[in-house]
Amino acid sequence: MDGILTLRFLALTCSLLAVSVAAHADEPSASREHPLTPAIKLASSSLETISEAKDYTAAFSKRELMGNQMVFHSMNVKIRHEPFSVYLRFQKPRDGREVIFVEGANGGNLLAHETGLASIVGTVSLSPKSREAMSESRYPITEMGIRTLVSRVIDQWTEESKYGECEVKYYPNAKLGTVECRVIESSHPRPRKQFRSQITRLYIEKESNLPVRVEHWAFAAREGDPPVLVEEYTYSNIVLDAGLTDVDFDTRNPNYGF
Repeated sequence: MDGILTLRFLALTCSLLAVSVAAHADEPSASREHPLTPAIKLASSSLETISEAKDYTAAFSKRELMGNQMVFHSMNVKIRHEPFSVYLRFQKPRDGREVIFVEGANGGNLLAHETGLASIVGTVSLSPKSREAMSESRYPITEMGIRTLVSRVIDQWTEESKYGECEVKYYPNAKLGTVECRVIESSHPRPRKQFRSQITRLYIEKESNLPVRVEHWAFAAREGDPPVLVEEYTYSNIVLDAGLTDVDFDTRNPNYGF
């Protein structure tokens, strides 16, 4: 798996034409714009695009390093911004699992059910940050969605813009499958406590200006080794303002398996 991830990383790096700006001092010069400033502006514009939508449906996939294991999930999602509501229907590897969370409802808990033998338990109510709910995810369901995904990147880059040792590359003609994207990549030459990742990539779909993928690559444990993929989140087939209602986030929905 590590070899495959390394090849993917090298393929993307080598195949795309990049424009880069770098800051090499410990602190950025007061008279020079930090290389992350334009990146933050582009990310903020993309955040505005998704924030203007009341709701959306999408396909979602994620890869997360949990301990020493890379965990993969794919699912269909429905998300409403106000009140914040989430419906998940898993495909791989938990085909048929459904999860619902509605802010301010169900005692603040998520509602979930499994399939197969595990379905005997029926619908369970769990705290979003409980060990059971977080056993296969780095973030709780309360932080689900495109808006939170790009907001985290903006917060990270805003904090990192206080420091130097930062390089930013722009890949204006990237593709995510067949989708044309602009990719912004930030990187740091060496581990520092203020840098969450060695490499962060934000993919913004050209046509819609929506943020559709975020990758975080950690510094390798040994100097000279390639960076390690820690998080990869991808949204596709996004339908904005899908007209979602309370029924879409209700276990009594006849189309659901609760």
